[in-house]
Amino acid sequence: MSTEADEVAHDTVEAAVRSQLAKAFGGVRGIVEAAVPTAAFTLSWITTEDLRLSLIISIALSVLLLVARLVQRSTPQFVINSLVGIAIGAFFASRTGDAKDYFLPGILWNGAYAVAMLVSIVTRWPVVGFLIGSVTGDPTGWHKDPGIVRLCTRLTWLLMLPCVVRVAVQLPVYLFGGGDQAVAALGLAKIAMGWPLQIAALAAMVWVLGRGRTPIKPIAPA
Repeated sequence: MSTEADEVAHDTVEAAVRSQLAKAFGGVRGIVEAAVPTAAFTLSWITTEDLRLSLIISIALSVLLLVARLVQRSTPQFVINSLVGIAIGAFFASRTGDAKDYFLPGILWNGAYAVAMLVSIVTRWPVVGFLIGSVTGDPTGWHKDPGIVRLCTRLTWLLMLPCVVRVAVQLPVYLFGGGDQAVAALGLAKIAMGWPLQIAALAAMVWVLGRGRTPIKPIAPA
């Protein structure tokens, strides 16, 4: 929820977007929380080839991470997001009996996310623009400034790139790979292309944002 203080603190588009992006990432702890359940599932499957045991271990670790967050009274958002994804993957794998289906929801999600961002770019309503709207209190006012639209378009391309890379690498492995090697490859790819890729995209976005000072123009009342 935006306030006047937000608008004073963020007098440029770049500052506003940097602030909102910082809130969207969970730092080092968020990276670990996202990687541990997937790594545990992959290692368990390779070691035991017991799908049920591997799913139980993965979900149990996610729950423990969530409990730790709640006990420490820190935000559980990132763990909950990870737990939901793991639960959906576990449902897919348990229904088919194929361990590599554990990774299918993540591939589909990244594909859908990439398509949605591409549509937003093509229609000239880039999704990053709505981060500015959350600060100014006007969800669509930023769209009146062509300079802001161009900036947000470049940032949306950068935000979309990790999703495209994940699908391009993981989908062929899922479709054409088989056995333990496919599960191991998908597990390693998901870990390597999760937060590390997202952080690389964030770094690129911060670099772009650091090169300009686009003023946030107050929206006049109707």
